[in-house]
Amino acid sequence: MPAVVVLLAVLAVFALGYRYYSAYLAEHVYALDPAFVTPAHRYADGVDFVPTNKHIVFAHHFISVAGAAPIVGPAIAVFWGWGPALLWVVLGTIFASGAHDFGSIVVSVRHKGRSIGTLARDVIGKRARILFLLIIFFLVTMVNAVFAVVISGLFISTPEAVLSVLVTIPLAIGVGQFVYRRRTAALLPSLVALAVVYACIPLGERFPITVDPLAQAVGVEPLTVWVVLIFTYTFFASRLPVWLLLQPRDYINQQQMVLALGVIILGVIIGMNTIAAPVVNDVPADSPSWFPLLFITIACGAVSGFHSLVSSGTTAKQLDKETDARYVGYLSSLGEGTLALCSILACTAGVVVLAADPAAQWNVLYADWGSAQDGPAGKFTEGVANFAGNLGVPLNVGLVFATVVVVSFAATSLDTAVRLQRYIIQEISEIVGFKPLARNITLATLVAVVIPICLAMVPGDFALGTLWLLFGTTNQLTAGLALSVIAVWVTKNGRNPIVILIPLVFLVIMTSWALIIQLIGFATSDDPLQVFLLAPLDAAIFGLAIWMVVEAAMALRAAWAQRTASAAGGAAVTGADATASEGSAEGEER
Repeated sequence: MPAVVVLLAVLAVFALGYRYYSAYLAEHVYALDPAFVTPAHRYADGVDFVPTNKHIVFAHHFISVAGAAPIVGPAIAVFWGWGPALLWVVLGTIFASGAHDFGSIVVSVRHKGRSIGTLARDVIGKRARILFLLIIFFLVTMVNAVFAVVISGLFISTPEAVLSVLVTIPLAIGVGQFVYRRRTAALLPSLVALAVVYACIPLGERFPITVDPLAQAVGVEPLTVWVVLIFTYTFFASRLPVWLLLQPRDYINQQQMVLALGVIILGVIIGMNTIAAPVVNDVPADSPSWFPLLFITIACGAVSGFHSLVSSGTTAKQLDKETDARYVGYLSSLGEGTLALCSILACTAGVVVLAADPAAQWNVLYADWGSAQDGPAGKFTEGVANFAGNLGVPLNVGLVFATVVVVSFAATSLDTAVRLQRYIIQEISEIVGFKPLARNITLATLVAVVIPICLAMVPGDFALGTLWLLFGTTNQLTAGLALSVIAVWVTKNGRNPIVILIPLVFLVIMTSWALIIQLIGFATSDDPLQVFLLAPLDAAIFGLAIWMVVEAAMALRAAWAQRTASAAGGAAVTGADATASEGSAEGEER
């Protein structure tokens, strides 16, 4: 199959999804109100609540959610064939992720910019808040551990990329200061900063940065040193005002994302590469089944619960107008779906461009499940480097370029995730009455980085093997629970929740099924870590999830009964009137 055919067909379908389906959601499901006063204006504090141009908010949201996951997940999942992986990316992006991300922003905006955990209390019930927060805590912990390992691995394999990644930090702070103080557009400064980043690639090739001497002096692996350094950085970065580092670096990375996608797309078109992988792969008999594991292996890039944390944790606090939610939420989902599409093409066509027999070489790279999990980010960067080679870019430069792209996206997601984890830890501590942790930002941030450091340091393929699947399951489960919050809210406001309920039911079934499969595997494993850590963790997450689903089902039933009773009594409220009433009630409360 020519890769360009798949590429152009999927991009056309995504364009139609934004033009028609997101418009349907905006008008008939979420009933956006351009006159609604968003939390960014009502609670403006210059730190978290900052009214921001929709293009900059889009950059923040897109880059925060488009980290390593939409690259790594598809790079593993093509093991089952590119057909199932692509189908899930396309359908999941349009009908699940778009509705999920878009809706999470809208519901948060309508509830003072509160996080999805708190929204569960407001929309579903008091018990739902602590249940949701605990699940989110587990999810973000695994996100942070996995992303830190991905970044560390790429730094070790491609030390030439480290310098370009590091210079992004002071450049972003400089751009943030310039834009904030001059009140000017961020486009030109961010493009200048990005040019400087890429100008450092030749310098990085001349002076690669490694931590090998430090690792040898301390007596640990280089991966351990990088993990500690990365989390030390996020400890400080997550406490800075969003306008100082987070927003400007996101905007720089948005330009980088556009450039990277442009390189991949043009490389595919010019190179006319052929997909070497089979549509459906004849995997070895002892391989895990793609049903249901495909739907958790590809999380980000199809639908991801982590997005609801970003949507309600930082994005909703920066939205200038409620109508910007469609552009920011739905279009970001399509952007991430496009990145997942590029990962599929890079790992089925790009990675074997130089092989004499591409199909045979691909079969070697994906010989079994273990091979598929071995260095997925590396397969992507090699594929992108080969696509760039179609444009005349030297292979070594293309490899560094692709590594800088992946690390930049993953680091931005990590920054956001540590900041969100601090919020979550403080919320949980407030609920249980542990006030020192609830009120101490430094202590809460320390807890947010220490726990994932411990997980990331487990030797072997723990992070990108076992932990990745548990992360994917918890991530998709969180997406289903976030959709349950959205579904109840939509129902309470007199609108039809069917387009929310369909992906909700599908995700809950797939993730519950996967959790049971994994629980059996962990409990019967010969590895004590799986038996005594992961099996109880899996069981706890599954138990919390079932409880949360029951709470959501009861709330949805009550909302539907109230709506039916109101309609029968002649007092039905239209979706638009309900939205206006809600906005008015919130305004009075505030």
